Parts: sequence; C-alpha cells; structure tokens
Amino acid sequence: MSIRSAMETYTVQDYLQWKGDWELIHGQPMAMAPSPSVEHQVTSFAIAHQLGESLDDCPHCQALFEIDIQFADDTVVRPDVLVICYEPESERLTRAPDLVFEVISPKTARRDEVIKFDLYRMEGVANYVLVYPEAKKAKIWRLVDGEYRKVADFHDETHRFDLSKCSIDFDFGRLWKRKGSRQP
Repeated sequence: MSIRSAMETYTVQDYLQWKGDWELIHGQPMAMAPSPSVEHQVTSFAIAHQLGESLDDCPHCQALFEIDIQFADDTVVRPDVLVICYEPESERLTRAPDLVFEVISPKTARRDEVIKFDLYRMEGVANYVLVYPEAKKAKIWRLVDGEYRKVADFHDETHRFDLSKCSIDFDFGRLWKRKGSRQP
C-alpha cells in the first residue's frame, strides 16, 4: 500500500465543520497562516480597492475579497482577492473567477506558487497574479490553451486585464504607494 492511498482525505462536508481558517485541496486540509500581517492586509486592500474602482463601469464583473471557492467536493480555497464576471449561484462560489490575486507571504509562498498555481490552471482561472509586497513586484500569468504563460513581472507598470466581459487597467505602482507599505 502506498503512502498516498493510506492518507486520509476529506470533503467539503468535513470542511464546513472545522473551526479556524482552512483550505481543502484535493481532499487534503491545509491550515491557513495566522491572521495576515499589516503589509499583507494593506496590499490586499489596495488590490481590492483598485479593482473595485476599475470595475465601476462594468455591470457584469465584481471584485471580491477573501471568499471561498468550492471547485469540487474535496476542494475549497480562499484567494486574497478575485474578480468574477458572472452572477454567483449561492453564497459560495463554485466556478472559476476571471482573475485571482494572491499576496505572497513566506509561510504561504509554496502553496500559492505551486499548489494553487496548478489548481487554478486546472480549474480555468484565466489570469493569476502573484504579488510580492517585500520585493514590490507582481508576476502575471495568463491561461492559454490550458497552460499558464507568464505575461511579465510588474513593478510600477500598468497592465490591461482582458476579462470575459470587460477589460480593466491595473496600475501596480499604486500598490506600493499605500501608507504602511515598507520601502525596500
């Protein structure tokens, strides 16, 4: 018997009964780090705020902050910030967003860069952005023919995201100008 076949797996029904903050990826529970740092919160808020402003003229899309997405009976994740261009069918999202931002912290870097990267690719998230507050850098990935292709690294530049129902310009330089954001 392999170790993998002997590992316990869990479902969303189990997940809904747990106390604390968890994600469930392919049946494996993953404890979320303790409350995010001030820098993480400032960066996440700046992303959500700018996305919200950018979507003011788009009646089809909306920015959401730390909401669960249930991709399967054994997978629930909570991205930092995301954009959906559809009307949710319930209180929990069950379809891929058009755009996901994950703010990288040392404790979650591997999960965001490897595990969620692959999960979001498989689930069809069209745009994935990894934000590194300490380096004042963001890496953008775009889904093309079922694979993520790196668009570029951004520091102070503006990038146009072509979503399924609108396009928005996002100024990465605004993220680092927020009060509370540390200087390199």
